[in-house]
Amino acid sequence: MTDQDTGGNLLHQISRRAGAMSPALRGVADVILADPEEAQALSITELAGRAGVADSTVSRFLRELQLDGYNQLRLGIAQAIYSRPVSTEQRTNWVYEGVLKGDSSEQIVEKVLHGSFESLTRTTERLDPAVMSAAVDRIHDASAVYFAAMGSSATAAESAMMRFVRAGKRCHFFRDQSVQTMGSATLRDGDVLIAISDSGDSTSVVSSAQIAKFHGAYVLGVTSNVDSALASVVDDVLLTAGTVASSDVYGESVTAKWGQLLAIDVLYATYATRFFEETADYLQESYLSAIKPTRGSGGD
Repeated sequence: MTDQDTGGNLLHQISRRAGAMSPALRGVADVILADPEEAQALSITELAGRAGVADSTVSRFLRELQLDGYNQLRLGIAQAIYSRPVSTEQRTNWVYEGVLKGDSSEQIVEKVLHGSFESLTRTTERLDPAVMSAAVDRIHDASAVYFAAMGSSATAAESAMMRFVRAGKRCHFFRDQSVQTMGSATLRDGDVLIAISDSGDSTSVVSSAQIAKFHGAYVLGVTSNVDSALASVVDDVLLTAGTVASSDVYGESVTAKWGQLLAIDVLYATYATRFFEETADYLQESYLSAIKPTRGSGGD
């Protein structure tokens, strides 16, 4: 099943094609469209029972939609649920992105899984190879690489710092936002700041980017919002998947972070591939000096 096959949304495809289906197949479509959240959690036998048809009819329904199996139907429904607009009234029942009060454990697993899957898929589509290539050259030539991030985006910054330190780059990341800002003021022409913010509107991250730019550093933004304050300040942007904001009480979900981590992984892998020999030497040295001594006698 491709985005072209589904028109980008499986529920839209089912709605468009239901009128031309046989009464039995249309009954399956009606059950799904009436309550996609509930239908997504049903087994094939339960869905057939709700529609008053045999399991074989559901199998014909899958073939009609050119789906490879029942799990692909459930995946397509979950992705459509995740990506559709949500009203403010509906969000008051959220406890986590897309997860509603009263959801079963099975529904929660499915929603988080497919939210994460969509974040990774959409980030892959948004990453620009030309920006990645330019950023890698800047990082290689930099005397220092700094990172600016706050909240859960700090996880991606710490991952990036660890990877590039092992690759032989002098990197710095401070959790304290004030220290991040002060560190940005020490950057000069030839240095690099990587600023990470999903919304692109984190004031301390934007401030660090502005200060680094003022002092002549190259600034790379990692954000899902191309129209954000951060995107307007930086030299280049690596776009990650946008997500619907979670409830204010429970905070943003982890799905946005998969996109950030993927972008960092691709950035590092591109660097390590382009500068393979020198990176491999640093990786070997850091393993022997810092990692291997921490392992037990039986493990390498």
